[in-house]
Amino acid sequence: MNAVLRSEPGAGLPGLEDIEAAARVVYREFQATPQYRWGLSSQRLGTDCWIKHENHTPVGAFKIRGGLTYFEALQQAGQLPQEVISATRGNHGQSIGWAARAHGVACTIVVPQGNSLEKNAAMRALGVTLIEHGNDFQESREFAIRLAAERGAHMVPSFHTDLLRGVATYWWEFMRAVPELDVVYVPIGQGSGACAAIAAKLALKRSLRVVGVVSAHATTYADSLATGLVVEAPVTTRLADGMACRIADQSALNILLPHLERIVKVTDNEIAQAMRDLYADTHNVAEGAGAASFAAAMQERARLAGLKVGLTLSGGNVDAAVLADVLSAA
Repeated sequence: MNAVLRSEPGAGLPGLEDIEAAARVVYREFQATPQYRWGLSSQRLGTDCWIKHENHTPVGAFKIRGGLTYFEALQQAGQLPQEVISATRGNHGQSIGWAARAHGVACTIVVPQGNSLEKNAAMRALGVTLIEHGNDFQESREFAIRLAAERGAHMVPSFHTDLLRGVATYWWEFMRAVPELDVVYVPIGQGSGACAAIAAKLALKRSLRVVGVVSAHATTYADSLATGLVVEAPVTTRLADGMACRIADQSALNILLPHLERIVKVTDNEIAQAMRDLYADTHNVAEGAGAASFAAAMQERARLAGLKVGLTLSGGNVDAAVLADVLSAA
């Protein structure tokens, strides 16, 4: 991969009016998710620790917000298709499935072989036609693009401005509810969460620092931002499927480049510990990627003294057997 990244502050990001309009769309389906300053997590981190609970949305992850605004944009433009196709490791697929069902649109989702059984079941429960194809997300994505072209269906990307507007609503909620936040940690899969945090920060004119978090076993975003080129990197994470991206999205990288404070890499072992810590501290279940921000903050806790830290429990859709293994390994 050799595409050169561009540093364009604010390019492609929704403004305050866009985010507020997106929130009105999201709130037709559910209300703002809570954020709490958890005592045990703050004690563990050594400073004020606020956690935003996106695991409390109707699909157990933040992605639903983007699906709702993406389909709203299609409807407003008079472009609702008969069928949509997309690729996912689970949460994006639930988002698109939920929104497609709400608009009466057929939905086919492609997932890699060996994908989460419970995420697959959740997508099927929303009326999704599920296809298992490929060894990783990138192969599933490439197959989905070909399938959409063959069928004349609408291919829903994993990163798009209309998805970003919806995702930004959760960071807008968080920053309004806790205006004194000094730093937030954001997991990066395809980049919508981190770009949305930046959009909300700029829209609300906040000075907080945005730290990106990637799996140490899926480093395309870290490598690409470090070199200024889109760099393909192998994916070997066993636990953080929501961050298992092999090729970064250039549009996302162009937004992240001028705004991220830094990137933190977290291992599967650190993520597993964070899942255990979050369960012990909050009695909330976190999937691997959903616990990544806590893992990163714990890795950097020595530099966080005296700061108000914002973390996101961005998804709780972990298979029961995986969770049992993680918790029993304490």
